[in-house]
Amino acid sequence: MQNHLLKLKEQVLAAIAEAREGKSLRALEIEYLGRKGRLTAILRGLSDVSEQEKKIVGQLANQIKNDLSAAFRQAEEVFSGQAGKNPSFDVTLPGQAGARGHFHPLTIVLEKLEKFFISLGFLVLDGPELESDYYNFTALNIPPFHPARDMQDTFYVQPIAQQAVGQLVMRTHTSPMQVRAMQKYGAPLRVVVPGRVFRFEATDTRHDTTFYQLEGLMLDRDISLANLTAFMKLMLSAVMGQELNIRVRPGYFPFVEPGLEVDMSCVLCGGQGCPSCKQTGWLEMIGAGLVHPEVIKAGGLDPEIYSGFAFGIGLDRLAMMKFGINDIRLLRGAHLPFLEQF
Repeated sequence: MQNHLLKLKEQVLAAIAEAREGKSLRALEIEYLGRKGRLTAILRGLSDVSEQEKKIVGQLANQIKNDLSAAFRQAEEVFSGQAGKNPSFDVTLPGQAGARGHFHPLTIVLEKLEKFFISLGFLVLDGPELESDYYNFTALNIPPFHPARDMQDTFYVQPIAQQAVGQLVMRTHTSPMQVRAMQKYGAPLRVVVPGRVFRFEATDTRHDTTFYQLEGLMLDRDISLANLTAFMKLMLSAVMGQELNIRVRPGYFPFVEPGLEVDMSCVLCGGQGCPSCKQTGWLEMIGAGLVHPEVIKAGGLDPEIYSGFAFGIGLDRLAMMKFGINDIRLLRGAHLPFLEQF
């Protein structure tokens, strides 16, 4: 019996040495040490021998079982260590490329605009989205009775503390930074302010409660409407990537005098007329004008010395025209098939 056990041990050790993979190693362990294994069967057969022999053979069998278990564990460690060095791995096979990200249409348009303005010496500023009533309205020559202050158009916010901070609003435009920039930097001044603005209005394919706007301000001596119109044409042509014509119409904005509506030739139909431009060949894009003297005064400067122009352009509308998007709500969604086009 003892000789049989020793031969079995040698046989198992030899088989372990010849194993070439973890799968065959586990099969060997089950064959010899499993519940129905050969060594287990020998241990169960000890009931037929004398008590003295049972004691001797039992100790030897348990020792062999422990030795073989240790040999199996050692072999498993060797195989697991070699798993990362599998010579069958072909390094020339093409890998699996990760998913590529995409710039959002608004990001593309904003990046083009910022590069354009920076090349002309403009500062790109950021401003608070939660704005005071003073900077959002009063400093921009929008008096208390103006319709823009109505609750139907503006989100009013109750201050958390009771300090004398005045009424707070979610900014309805990025124009408040005109006065803040003048107060901080003085004149001459060239700044643009991109950012989110908020309006309390119904949502449809052309309107949303949140959208992006870019405000621009150029302040110096002897700035005229000729400077403004030339600059508008240059800016729109740069961001749309093609030479465009512009059309200027009278408009009203409390913080500019005179106020202008700047239209650009429709990029979808080449100015021939289509549903997007309502068959006119023109698209309304920018509100602009010469900065109102009261706004310059609010910025701490003398309107008798300095003049300038300001403009506001909706980035959402610009992106929609550039990429042929027909619903503004798509720009605020998380629809991957739509976003992956850009």
